[in-house]
Amino acid sequence: MAFSADELRVLRRVLAIALHPTPLPEEDVQDCLRLAEAVDEAVGEAGRLRVFLLADLARYREALPGSVSGYLELLQDALAAGYDPRPDDLAALRALRGKPLAAALLERCQVIAERSVRARLAGRAVPVTAPAPRSRLLALPGGLAAAQEPDRPKDPPAPARPQAPGERPMPKPSEVFPPRRRPVTPSEERAAG
Repeated sequence: MAFSADELRVLRRVLAIALHPTPLPEEDVQDCLRLAEAVDEAVGEAGRLRVFLLADLARYREALPGSVSGYLELLQDALAAGYDPRPDDLAALRALRGKPLAAALLERCQVIAERSVRARLAGRAVPVTAPAPRSRLLALPGGLAAAQEPDRPKDPPAPARPQAPGERPMPKPSEVFPPRRRPVTPSEERAAG
C-alpha cells in the first residue's frame, strides 16, 4: 500500500497527536476520517483483487497442462499474497514436477501446506481469505461519541464511489446477462394462439 504526499502529511499529524494528545481542529478530524476511508477502500480493493486472483488461479489449474506458464506465474503471485495452497495445487505441481519452476514451487507449497496443517491442528487461527472489516475510529469525535448516542438517526450510507455527471450507473448482472428463454416451437405457438 502506498500513501500520497497529502496522506503522509495527515498520517504524520495523527501520529504526533497520538503521542501528544491535544484538542483537534475540525479540519484535522475530517482529514483523519478521509484517510481512514481511503485505507478501508484500499483494504477492500485488496480483498477483491485476492478473490479475482484465486478464481483466475483455479481456471488456469483446470486448464492444465496447456496453461503451465500462466498457472505457475499466478500461483507465485497468490503465494506472495498469503495464499495457502490447496490439495489440487499440490497435485498439479506434482504432475508438472519435470519443470524446474514447478519443482521449486512444489517444495515451497509443501512447506506452506504443512505449516498450515500444523497451525490448524494446534488450534491456532489460520489466515482468512478476505480481510475483516475494520471498526470505526473511536479516538476521533464521531467515533465513540456516535456509538454512545443511540437516539440519533443514522445517515444513509454514502455510495462507494461518487458518480460523475453523465456517467452511467454500474449495471446489475441480471441486466447484463438476461435470463435465457426457452425457444418456442411452432407447435407450441399454434396451441397458445
